[in-house]
This record gives sequence, C-alpha cells and structure tokens, in this order.
Amino acid sequence: MEIVQTWTGRTACLLQAALRLTNEQFAEHLGISSRTVVRWHATPDLAPRTEMQQLLDTTYEKAGDAVQRRFGLLLRPKPEATASETQALRVAIAVVLRGTEVLLVCRRGDDNLSWQFPAGMCKPGVAATAVAVQETHAETGVHVAVREELGTRVHPKTRVLASYVLCDYLAGEASNLDAVENMDVAWVPLAALTRFIPAENIYPPILSALEAA
Repeated sequence: MEIVQTWTGRTACLLQAALRLTNEQFAEHLGISSRTVVRWHATPDLAPRTEMQQLLDTTYEKAGDAVQRRFGLLLRPKPEATASETQALRVAIAVVLRGTEVLLVCRRGDDNLSWQFPAGMCKPGVAATAVAVQETHAETGVHVAVREELGTRVHPKTRVLASYVLCDYLAGEASNLDAVENMDVAWVPLAALTRFIPAENIYPPILSALEAA
C-alpha cells in the first residue's frame, strides 16, 4: 500500500479515480459537499485541512487491496500532459464589482489562507458565464449579472483552463455559504486588492478592467 504523507487535491482525485466514483458519489462516500471535490480537481496543489487529511487517510485504508493497487498505479509519474489534456478541466472565475469594490473569498488551506475571486468548475457544454453567476451565488449569496468575458488562459499554477468573467453586483448580502472550503467573504476596495492578491498573480486583463472601472 502506498503511503500518502500529505493529501492534495491531485491525490484525493486519484483516490476518487481508484474508487471509480463520480464527483457526487465520492462526495457522498466521504460525507462532504460535492463542491469540495470539484475544487480538488480545480486546485490540485492545494492541501486540504487536517480533518480532511484524516478522512482521506481512513477512506484509503478501508478501500481494500484492489483500490489501493489502482491508486498506486495512478500515482506513478506520467509524461507531461499535452495541451488538450491540460485543458480538459475548465474553471469559471467571477470578478464581481460593486461600485469601487470587488468581491473576494478566503479559501481555507491546512496551514494557510488564500484570498481569491469566486470560482467553480465548468461541466461540458455549460458556458463559463453561467457558471460564474451560479458559483458566485452558491459561495457568497450575491446575485450578479455578466458584463463581459475577460479572456481565458491555462492557469500558471493549477494548469487548469481558466475563463475570467467580469460581473456587476445586483443584490444580496455577501456571506460565507461554503464554510467547509472558505473562511470568509469580503468586499475589498479596488485600491487595496493587491494587498489580498499579489499583482503578479492576477490575470492582466482583470487589472485593466478594474483600472477602467
């Protein structure tokens, strides 16, 4: 049996593959939200919190020899992914404006917190604009309208295809509706954005759009 020192989004998804479960089935198997599983796919380098590490340890240890063998095979290094393989996963990222403020969520990590824009995985055939609207409301309770699409890139850290959508606030009180994944939700003044997210980590068209705003 392979020993996993620290579970990450990537190894958690490999366990899911070894169990041959869909996102919804894996979430039910673990007793967590399916949105958490989706986020593991989107952020393969992020290490879940300690209690989630323990839950994954227990699930793996109880999985049985066949699953553990499949997991070991999946864990072996593979050749570098091609562009088409890299872009198989797509994430919609919502940049939500309310006057001179932008909406951010504070993601939980095991040892760190990370401020980000609301985001969610795009299922095949679903437009990034629709996902941006839906996930913003699901995470924060805020209703938004799409203003424009800012562009798409392969994210330099996660290697996931990321589509950025500029949105305008419509209604709703911002609150943390995904306490498993997020620590907080906040409206941040545009002038203070780079105190929360370093400028070099922000997709340049976002900065241009916010400067114009």
